[in-house]
Amino acid sequence: MDATFVSIFCLALIFLSTSLGSALVFFFKRSFSDKVGNVIIGLASGIMVSASFFGLLLPSMELAKQSQYLSDYLSFLPPLLGFLLGGFLLYIMDKLIPHLHLNSGEEEGPKTKLSKNAKFFFAVTIHNIPEGISVGLACGLSLANKGDASYIGAALSLTIGIAIQNFPEGAAVSIPLLEEGISKRKSFLMGVASGVVEPIFGLITLLIAPYVKEALPYLLSIASGAMIYVTIDELLPEARKGDYVHYGLWSFMIGFAIMMVLEMTL
Repeated sequence: MDATFVSIFCLALIFLSTSLGSALVFFFKRSFSDKVGNVIIGLASGIMVSASFFGLLLPSMELAKQSQYLSDYLSFLPPLLGFLLGGFLLYIMDKLIPHLHLNSGEEEGPKTKLSKNAKFFFAVTIHNIPEGISVGLACGLSLANKGDASYIGAALSLTIGIAIQNFPEGAAVSIPLLEEGISKRKSFLMGVASGVVEPIFGLITLLIAPYVKEALPYLLSIASGAMIYVTIDELLPEARKGDYVHYGLWSFMIGFAIMMVLEMTL
């Protein structure tokens, strides 16, 4: 399978899945109940954590071990430093960019006169940047390794996992906007716009990745740390709402398992 075609497919898929999720605004008038919300967010969280480990952190560890610039005793440094840096970068963005938490509506960042919708859009952007970078890195690895089947499979599995969790994420953007009194069409378009950042950052990363092969262990682990930070900060607390905590917990387990199977079979 051609690595260039796979890369184009992957970038298109993550955008399309968010757009399709946003289209649910034409069929639903209200946000999901706590029970359904816990299941959806728990599933997305499990997929994110699993993708972060199997699709990003594990390859980072393997590449670090193969590096000619590091001894076996120091091969842990790129994954360790990158992972912590990824979380720290998202923490800094949380503090510097005014936004609303995706599900709770809690404000974070500097106080501004931006509208609630603008802050909500910034929140989704913060969330989606590491996902786009992750897909770009996975596709970049397949290109850098001249279409090696194992790297293509890894790129596909990571992309499919992120696409699965992007679908409910698109709905999580458009439906609350409808509840705020915005028209269905505009709510849908804002949901679609929220997904644009993923292929943009994915494409930028994809174009850079083949030229920075020695830095890939760091870049992969940075993306992993960023995704884990987003999951813990944004998603996991929202998967434990009301009296349906175990719905979120078991959905997390199932999401993690789905991603694990994808990583092992593609």
